[in-house]
Amino acid sequence: MPAATWRNWSGNQRARPTRVVEARDAGEVASAVQAAAREGLRVKAVGSGHSFTGIGVPDGVAIRPPSTPSVTLDGSLATVPAGLTLRALNALLWEHGRALPNLGDIDAQTISGAISTGTHGTGAGYRGIAAQVRGLEMVLADGSLLRCTPDENPEVLYAARVGLGALGVLTAVTLQTVPAFRLHAVERALPLAEVLDGLDGLAAANDHVEFYWFPHTELAVLKRNNRTDLDAPRRGRAAEWVGDELLGNAGFAAACGLGARVPALVPRLNRLMAGRMAAPEYVDRSYRVFCSPRRVRFLEMEYAVPRAALGEAFAGLRAAAVRHGGDVTVPVEVRVTAADDIPLSTAAGRDTAYLAVHVARGRPHEAYFGAVESVMAALAGRPHWGKLHSRTAKQLRTLYPGFDAFVALRDRLDPEGRFRNAYLDRVLGVPGL
Repeated sequence: MPAATWRNWSGNQRARPTRVVEARDAGEVASAVQAAAREGLRVKAVGSGHSFTGIGVPDGVAIRPPSTPSVTLDGSLATVPAGLTLRALNALLWEHGRALPNLGDIDAQTISGAISTGTHGTGAGYRGIAAQVRGLEMVLADGSLLRCTPDENPEVLYAARVGLGALGVLTAVTLQTVPAFRLHAVERALPLAEVLDGLDGLAAANDHVEFYWFPHTELAVLKRNNRTDLDAPRRGRAAEWVGDELLGNAGFAAACGLGARVPALVPRLNRLMAGRMAAPEYVDRSYRVFCSPRRVRFLEMEYAVPRAALGEAFAGLRAAAVRHGGDVTVPVEVRVTAADDIPLSTAAGRDTAYLAVHVARGRPHEAYFGAVESVMAALAGRPHWGKLHSRTAKQLRTLYPGFDAFVALRDRLDPEGRFRNAYLDRVLGVPGL
C-alpha cells in the first residue's frame, strides 16, 4: 500500500512510513519483515493508534497484523488474531459464551496493542488484560515465527505479555477467558472526601471500582461494577444515548470548548458535568459496562503507584491541578488493580493504584502533566507505556526488577534493532550503549 501520513488517535504523534503492509496471516508478516531487513528498514506493528506516546510510531515499514474476526476455543482458552480489536473480540467471545474477566474503558484498541502497552482496567482482585495471556505467536527480526506457551519458549512468553512491540510482531494471542457474565453498574456523584475516605472499603466490597474527580470541585463520580445473575434494570436506548452520546460526548465536548474560551467558568462547568455524568443504575453484558465510546479527543498521562501511596499521590495531583490546571475540564480517573508477575507491567510485584490526568486535544498540558509527573516519580510511580511521560531507561530501570532481563532478551531477539523507534530507544535504551 502506498505510504501516507500515519497519525495516532489523538493526533499528537505522526509519521510517514516507507510503506504499509496489511498482513492477512503470519506468513505475510514474516515476508514483510524479511523484505524490510533486506532494505535496512525498521519495522513497527501498528494498530488503532490509541497510544499517546510514540510507542507505535512507524519510521520504516508499518505492518498491520492479521485481524480477520475469528476465535479458536480450546476449553477456556481463546486464540485470536493479534490485530483484532477489543470491540470485535468481546462480541465474538460473547457469542461463544465467554468473556475476558477485566477490561479497560476503551475497546477500539487491538488485542496486541492492549497487551503490549499494559492496558489494565480496574478491580482490587483483578489484573490487567496481559495477565490473561497464555500463549503468543510472534514474528522475530529474522522473519521466523516463534510460538510461545508455558511449555514452548516460556521465557519469551513471560516477558512478551507486555512487550512494548520491542521483541517482534505479534500475529496471534491466546487468552484465558471466563464464562460470559453480566455486570450491575451503579454510578453516583458524591462528595470527594467521602469517596477518598471510603475507597479501601469500596474496593474490597466491590468487583470493580473507580472514580472520576473533576478538578476545582469537591465532587467525584464513583463507579461500582459487580457481577450479577440478574438481567435488570436495563438501560433503554434513549437512556443509553443520553448518557453516552449527549452527555458523555456532545455535552462534554461543549464543556471543553467553553472552558477553553472562558477559563473562569471551568469550576462551574466541572461541577455541572460531575452532577450529570453518572449513568442510571443498570445491568448489561460485561464488556458493554466496562467500555464506553470516546469521541472527544484528548491527551492523557497515567501513573501507577503502590496502592498504599494513593492518598499521597492524589493530594499531590490535586495541588498540581490548582497550580497548573486552571482551565482543565477533563476529569482525573483513579483505579486500582492487583499485582501481577509480568516484568514490564506497571503492576509488576505490587498492588497498584492508577491516577490518570487528561486535557482536551489542543490545550496546553506540559506544565500540568509535568507537575503531576514530579509527584508520581517521588512515589516510585511507573508511567503507562502508552500515555505521555518523560521517563528514560535510566530512571525506569530502578522501578522494574525485571527491566535488565527484558532488555537483554530484546537484544538477543532483535540484535539489529529492527523493531526500534525513538520512543523505545528512550525507555529501553539503545543497544550497546
